[in-house]
Amino acid sequence: MKFQVHASALAAALGLFFGSAAGGAWAASAAPQAHTHAPAANASATLQLDHGKKWAIDAPLAQAMANIRNDIAARLEDIHADRLPAAGYQALAKRVNGEVAYMVENCRLSPAADAQLHLVVADLLEGASAMENADGRHQPRAGAVTVIGALDSYARYFDDPGFTPIAH
Repeated sequence: MKFQVHASALAAALGLFFGSAAGGAWAASAAPQAHTHAPAANASATLQLDHGKKWAIDAPLAQAMANIRNDIAARLEDIHADRLPAAGYQALAKRVNGEVAYMVENCRLSPAADAQLHLVVADLLEGASAMENADGRHQPRAGAVTVIGALDSYARYFDDPGFTPIAH
């Protein structure tokens, strides 16, 4: 059975799956009907290194982030020139959401690394939502830029030697 993952449903699933402060905040903000006992996330949470070193990753995370990176890179010229049609942004959003769902299902990081990854995933979901729901409040190009920023953060804070940031 094939199904489509929307950013709000995925955020709720992340909150339930991770059961953490950040996941609980995603669930609370994206799906008000979801019930969580997790404390509210710190609004000023920022990515940090692991005692001066990048966070360890696993193969599923590396694969998902490489797939997102490659999908965005393939459309980068159209994004920069502001000529990617709405359907192109929606397709990118679907891919980002799918890769985040894959991460949720398959990644097994340390709790501290996982907490840091939540910050990157939040930006991925925010960007996907803007790309998916182009309207007066959401600008798909800005969503793509948010995803690119999340990819840059991933490269800066996670030890993935095979990952090449997008040159932009």
